Amino acid sequence: MMTGDRMLLLGLGLVFLAVLMPVSVVALTSRDRRQVNRSLEGIAHTRFGATSLAPPELPFTDRVLKPLLHRCSRLGGRLTPSGAIEKMAKRLDLAGNPVNLDVERILAFKAVGLVLGVLAAALLAPDGIRLVAVPLAGALGLFVPDLLLTNRGQKRQLDMRKSLPDALDLLTISVEAGLGFDAALLQVARRTSGPLAGEFFRVLQEMQIGKSRAEAFRGMAERTTVAEFARFSSAIVQADTLGIPIANVLREQAAEMRLKRSQRAEEQAHKVPVKILFPMVLFLLPAIFVIIIGPGALTIAETF
Repeated sequence: MMTGDRMLLLGLGLVFLAVLMPVSVVALTSRDRRQVNRSLEGIAHTRFGATSLAPPELPFTDRVLKPLLHRCSRLGGRLTPSGAIEKMAKRLDLAGNPVNLDVERILAFKAVGLVLGVLAAALLAPDGIRLVAVPLAGALGLFVPDLLLTNRGQKRQLDMRKSLPDALDLLTISVEAGLGFDAALLQVARRTSGPLAGEFFRVLQEMQIGKSRAEAFRGMAERTTVAEFARFSSAIVQADTLGIPIANVLREQAAEMRLKRSQRAEEQAHKVPVKILFPMVLFLLPAIFVIIIGPGALTIAETF
C-alpha cells in the first residue's frame, strides 16, 4: 500500500507532466509564428512613430518554457557522450529530420525521460526492488527517445527501399519519353509519395541553390542506409561525371532493382517456415494433443 506522501508526490508528478507536455508542444509549433508577429509589430511601431521605448512583454513560453527546455537540453547533453550526439544527428537525417525536432530537443526529451523514470520508479516500485528499479527506470527513460528515433529511421529506410523500384521505372519512362533528367525527377517526385519523394524534392532544391548534381546525389546517398539507393546515387554521379547517356544507366538500374526486389521476396518466403515453427510448437501442437489425446486419456482414467 502507498503512503499519503507517495500518493501526493505521484499526483504532483503527473500534474507536472500533464501541464508540461501540451504547453511544450504548443510552444514548439508556434515559435515561428510568434517571431513573425513580433517582427510585424516592430515594423508597425517604427512606421507609425510609436513613442514607447519599453520592450514588449515576452509570452509565457519565451519566459519560462524555452529556458526550461534549454536547461533540460544541457542536462541531456551532459549525460550523453559527444560521439553519441554526432550519431544522433545522423539518425535524425535517416529519420528525415522531423518537423520541430533537432538534437537539442531530443537531448531535452532524454533529460525529461530520465527524471520521470526515476520519479515513477521511486514512487511505484516496491521497497524490496526500489534500489534496482530506480536506475533501470532512469536509464529506460533516458534511452527511449533514441529508440523511437532509431525506429522511425528504420521504417523510413524500409519505405524508401520498397518504393525505389517503381520510382526508377517511372523515371526511366519519363527520360525515354524525352524529358530531361531534372524534369523527369520532378515528375517522379510529384507523382509519388513518401520519404523517397521528399528526398527527390530535396535533391532538386539543392541543385536550384547552386549545388551540382553529383554533390546533391552524394548527399542523398549519405542520408540513407539502403544499399540499392546508394548504388543508384553512385551510378547517377558516375554517368554525370563521365558523360554516359542517363537513359541507359536508368534502364540498367531499374532492371537491377526489380531483380533485387524479387530476390528479397524469395528470401522472405524461405524464412516463413522457420518463423512459423516456434509458434506452431508452442501454441498449435499442445492444443492438437489435448484434442486428440484428451478423450482417450479420460477414458483410460475412468477405466482404471
